[in-house]
Amino acid sequence: MDTDVASEHLPRGWHKTFYTLWIGSFITGMGYSMTMPFISLFINELGHFSRLQLNLYSGLAFAMTFISQAIVSPYWGSLADRKGRKLMCMRASGVMAITIFLTGLSTNVWMIIVLRFLQGAFSGYINNATALMAGETPHSKSGWVMASMMTAGVTGNLVGPLLGGTLSGWFGYRIPFFITGFLMLVVFFATWFITKEQFTPITKQALKPMGELMHEIPNVKLIVVMFITTMIVQSSVMSIDPIVSLYVKELMHNQGNIAFVAGVVAATKVGHTMDRIGPLKVLIWGLLIATLLFVPMIFTKSPWHLAFWRFLLGLANAALLPAAQTILTLDVPQEAFGRVFSYNQSFQAAGSVLGSVMGSMISGVYSYSAVFAVTGFTLLVNLGLVLLFRGKKTTPTD
Repeated sequence: MDTDVASEHLPRGWHKTFYTLWIGSFITGMGYSMTMPFISLFINELGHFSRLQLNLYSGLAFAMTFISQAIVSPYWGSLADRKGRKLMCMRASGVMAITIFLTGLSTNVWMIIVLRFLQGAFSGYINNATALMAGETPHSKSGWVMASMMTAGVTGNLVGPLLGGTLSGWFGYRIPFFITGFLMLVVFFATWFITKEQFTPITKQALKPMGELMHEIPNVKLIVVMFITTMIVQSSVMSIDPIVSLYVKELMHNQGNIAFVAGVVAATKVGHTMDRIGPLKVLIWGLLIATLLFVPMIFTKSPWHLAFWRFLLGLANAALLPAAQTILTLDVPQEAFGRVFSYNQSFQAAGSVLGSVMGSMISGVYSYSAVFAVTGFTLLVNLGLVLLFRGKKTTPTD
């Protein structure tokens, strides 16, 4: 990360808060990917299940987090706007430390499912860390900061499976949960003692209703489109990632994370580009390129060709969610950041559930190629919505 360029004009002490939250988001992403890929294997050790039962319980354990997250996030967003985003980061990391550690102590599958539901209900570290930095960062640097915060979770997702697989192989499936729980406790204390937030708590009565704040936004339809964009982009990732691993099973170790690798490589450059030409232009081009890249994926029969297109897709995807988040920071009043980012998180969680279901159903009923076709079409529709409601504001200002 180009810290000299990025930190120009930022508040004093900004770098300590940024790096602490970046590391906290990295550990959160790493902890998730250390444990979730092996959840079905862990469940299998807790009883004698049929294949159908194992798939059902594994699906429930996976989906519960996103379902509770989608439902509860708006409440936490309202609390964040009244009490501050730092407190919400501490709430998320503290409760996650407990629930993840207890998951490692589970004696039956229902304990895992309930704890996963609670984990989702109290999650939101990355979301609140991003909202905190959005409030502390000048608009002219929002693109770089949003993209950098996005790389934290993505990079953690890259490291997690390798580390989790190694630990599980050596010590069993419970150990990654214990280690992740401990690391989240470290994140809790680091966030408490190191990060700074310029925030004055306000009472519930003094908090402006969201409806009133939405009327103050120049282009409120664009904000709604950003929520939809977040859901569709997340859905597009979740619909193809599981089936790609099956489609190119013999190349799973090379294929599984290749788009994420490309995203990490591209994210910093994308962030600086957003600060220069504006996040809306970056989002439009990202959606257009991502849509076009799905066309050759529909027809390719070579796993190596698919890996190449997936790498290019990772470069395009590096622009999408950071650009949508940056647009939110430019057009939304700072006092509503917590609520708006929480709504965005709800749409992202809904996209995870929708994408997983969509990918499984389409590939089961039709074919793997059909998943690429439908996913590309949804991104094309998304592009049309952005072009329709983009308005005139395309560049950030201080």
